[in-house]
Amino acid sequence: MATRLIAPSMGEGVEELTVVNWLKKEGDPVKELESIVELETDKVTTEIPSPAGGTLLKILTQKDQSAKVGATLAWIGQPGEALEVTPESTPSAQPATAVVPAAAAKPAPVVMAAAAVLPVTTEYQGPVSPLVKKLVALNHIDLNLVQGTGQDGRITKEDVQKYLETRKSSPAQVIAPAAGAAPIMAPVPTTARPAPMAGELIPHSSLRKQIAERMVESMRISPHVLTVMEADLSRVVAHRAANKAAYAAQGVNLTLTAYFCAAIVAALKAHPEVNASWTDEGMQRYTAINLGLATSLGEAGLIVPVIKDAGLLSLQGLAQQINDLSERARSKKLLPDEVKGGTFTLTNHGSGGSLFASPIMVQPQSGILGTGIMQKRVIVVTDAQGNDAIAIRPMIYLSFVFDHRIMDGAGADHFLKVVKDTLENWA
Repeated sequence: MATRLIAPSMGEGVEELTVVNWLKKEGDPVKELESIVELETDKVTTEIPSPAGGTLLKILTQKDQSAKVGATLAWIGQPGEALEVTPESTPSAQPATAVVPAAAAKPAPVVMAAAAVLPVTTEYQGPVSPLVKKLVALNHIDLNLVQGTGQDGRITKEDVQKYLETRKSSPAQVIAPAAGAAPIMAPVPTTARPAPMAGELIPHSSLRKQIAERMVESMRISPHVLTVMEADLSRVVAHRAANKAAYAAQGVNLTLTAYFCAAIVAALKAHPEVNASWTDEGMQRYTAINLGLATSLGEAGLIVPVIKDAGLLSLQGLAQQINDLSERARSKKLLPDEVKGGTFTLTNHGSGGSLFASPIMVQPQSGILGTGIMQKRVIVVTDAQGNDAIAIRPMIYLSFVFDHRIMDGAGADHFLKVVKDTLENWA
């Protein structure tokens, strides 16, 4: 009997998924638990395993189409098996010719040639799929001007594409969304777009667009301020050398990142005002320390999985969480809940050779710590009797970017000093 591949639940609030890529084609053999499709929410892309072994008989939700959680994405079974295709098993993206219930139907837009004026509209409030969001961001579309033909008037990919075709053929147009309503005129470019220079246009990936959107939003929302200190990692290096083998025997890779996380936890406990978010009503201070860990995905970009309740974990517990989350982030095994709820973020930009940086905060957090590459440098050290000497030590720059609405320079320096002292006095 053929087996359904169901769009899985990928966290609270996630109702719709988009197919990024099918890792198998119709007719290909698949093994049970073998990755078969990549699904995307608004935060994470995850590879989904096959629920059974056999042959990929039929794909119902194609690449770039969306499906609701619980819908059938595909059928897996033996060649020649009969398939039970029901309305439930079809993707949520409806064709442009779908019938709209009379109560939900919108009047057809009236298109008239006219001089262009800037539209005065409010942000569209209706539900749309991640794919539609991509098209809107890419083409700068006001969804209030788009006629929805999906279920209950929902705007589909086909609706957006049809609107784009109309906009190309009629750059100056007036949309009258309802009888008696004031017409809304679509803007017309006042200057011709310059001819592209020689080269290649490389489309943005979905992840790159999401990163860009969030970085721009964060810079718009929060006043970012950077403060930098230098830390001597001699004791950390010695402790790691003495314990690395013992951790490895328990299957744990003890990296410097675990020490950075532990130092951040100590500083957040000493300065809970940093473990907070700004609101217009007041400062929202968090009890739990949920530490985000910026993880590079190579050319694909980066993602920030979250170590939940990091304040309750030992150095070994932090190292285990770092190993697990980093590995699953790079293999696309993270779940949406695992990239939500962070209260502070660490980015180890030194892994690429950077000395120090000015990272951008993850909203609505109030701080992010960047750690540079560890280098042996010549410094002046002072002994207990006050005598100075020249020494070579493993040094690192700590770059702390904070929300100036929540704290001032002195408070930020006090927080960063705890991070520095924790690392330099590691026992």
